[in-house]
Amino acid sequence: MASLLPSPVFPAAAAASTSSSSRCRCRITTPSSARGWSNRQGWRLRHRVWAAQAADQQGGVQQQQQQENEDDVVVDSNVLPYCSINQKEKKTIGEMEQEFLQALQAFYYDKKAVMSNEEFDNLKEELMWEGSSVVMLSPDEQRLLEASMAYVAGNPIMTDAEFDELKLRLRKEGSEIVQEGPRCSLRSRKVYSDLTVDYFKMFLLNVPAAVVALTLFFFLDDLTGFEITYLLELPEPFSFIFTWFAALPLIFWVAQAITSAIVKDFLILKGPCPNCGNENLSFFGTILSVPSGGARNSVKCANCSSSLVYDSASRLITLPETAEA
Repeated sequence: MASLLPSPVFPAAAAASTSSSSRCRCRITTPSSARGWSNRQGWRLRHRVWAAQAADQQGGVQQQQQQENEDDVVVDSNVLPYCSINQKEKKTIGEMEQEFLQALQAFYYDKKAVMSNEEFDNLKEELMWEGSSVVMLSPDEQRLLEASMAYVAGNPIMTDAEFDELKLRLRKEGSEIVQEGPRCSLRSRKVYSDLTVDYFKMFLLNVPAAVVALTLFFFLDDLTGFEITYLLELPEPFSFIFTWFAALPLIFWVAQAITSAIVKDFLILKGPCPNCGNENLSFFGTILSVPSGGARNSVKCANCSSSLVYDSASRLITLPETAEA
């Protein structure tokens, strides 16, 4: 009975038995779950590569920024001595001024540069910030300082007569660098002090004449029926032109004429007493054709009663030997 039943035929076996080719062709089909897992693995790999590249780029940027910050950091030891903020290493104003004058002397007289243009500009700017008056000196003042330094160094750049003439000219111009204060001369055995012009007192001498000139101006205006006031009230620019180019110059000229008629060639000098330091005044000039005493005046100190000699030519106060304290 068992032999009468047909044997089971499987699909694969049936396909193999019915194939006309001697080779068996197989097709393996990948499930959808396996394909999804493979895609996720590829995405993770690419994400890791991108993250690594981004980290490398960020690290490079940070390193570059750190390098730039290190370059921007100012190392005090690399700064020029006169720009240093370290008080122990920073040069004083006197040292910087001396270095500035030495650079000028070397450039103009020795024809050589002891520092670069950038260093010279930095030094000049630093002195200006410190309030030094050396960089604001006139050409004659700079020449005097350079001559003094050259003489001390043993290389004079001018004769004694030229130096004295330059110093006297600066003293008459009111330069502060030639004001030495009370001092003693071992050669002449006398005590000296410097004289300066008292411009405020000289201005006050012109005030009375200016008041008289203004009075005459308004009196003339009243006599003419206020015609001058009418000219002052003209529309612009006629009022401005009449005021600044006619009225004020006329008043100034009248005031100067009145002052010159009373006081001629006047000069008021002041200076500290070499004995006590008290400031005293002396007038030089002619009052109503009466001279004050020439170029030398004898003044008695108001504080210590010392006899002082004021010389308007040399601009010096001399304390005679008989008046020593």
